[in-house]
Amino acid sequence: MPVLVLGGFLGSGKTTVVRHLLAEAQRTGRRLAVVSNEFGALGIDAALIGDRPGDMVELAGGCVCCTLSNELRDTLQLLRERADPDCIVVECSGLALPFDTQLHLYRPPLRDWVGDEACVVVVDSERVDEADPLFEEQLQSADLLVLNKVDLVGEAGLQRARARLVELAPDTPIVEVIQGAVPLGLAWPHAPRATAPGHHDHDHAPHGHVAWASQELRVPDGLGESACHDWIYARRGVRTKGFVRCAEGIRVVQGVGRRLELVAPGPGGVPPELVGRVVVIDRTTP
Repeated sequence: MPVLVLGGFLGSGKTTVVRHLLAEAQRTGRRLAVVSNEFGALGIDAALIGDRPGDMVELAGGCVCCTLSNELRDTLQLLRERADPDCIVVECSGLALPFDTQLHLYRPPLRDWVGDEACVVVVDSERVDEADPLFEEQLQSADLLVLNKVDLVGEAGLQRARARLVELAPDTPIVEVIQGAVPLGLAWPHAPRATAPGHHDHDHAPHGHVAWASQELRVPDGLGESACHDWIYARRGVRTKGFVRCAEGIRVVQGVGRRLELVAPGPGGVPPELVGRVVVIDRTTP
């Protein structure tokens, strides 16, 4: 069974890519299962992906390359035994190393049935100059780089983004997309594998999250949308996401760096227990 590991730094658009892949799989009749992992513990990504609970399993509160690795192994095994999908997508936390996540696919019993595997890393076109070693390591894990949000940067910004990716991952192909619209056939793992991956070998320190922390904001109900935006903006971090109840109705909160948006939810709605709760992920102060 093929497994696609989907990585990318905080706010790059991984969940949007997953939503697109699920929609295309449904349209083409392929059975796609998703394991989604969040660094925070709320489970926001499951609600953002949609109202098809049978399509996905969520692992919250850690990252699948380290603290939740055994849960990932057990979850994948259960998916294999109970659902037997055509392909599995593992959506990593924005703080996970996709390469280290891939290595778990070679642990028993997964190595007995995982066939083709590939790593796709999503990159925010507006943030290719991110000065973070983790971001660079994520790029070096990729079999394919998805340069997302290319409509937001203009031609000069796009040229700069391309050049930066070529500098950091010179031999990795790049696909440019808007709103995560990666063709399923392009992302689908197809390269044969015989032994554990070695083409991304690089030395790095043991992976941890000592420099990152998540906190939950309890956002007051009933603020006007503009006032709610300003309230969250004053408390935002590197990545901000959640749901709020404004005077105008429920809104999805999506923030990356200085960009913060409040938009109406999709047709699937929002679980009531998540409304008024926003997760902020930020670097810790030394």
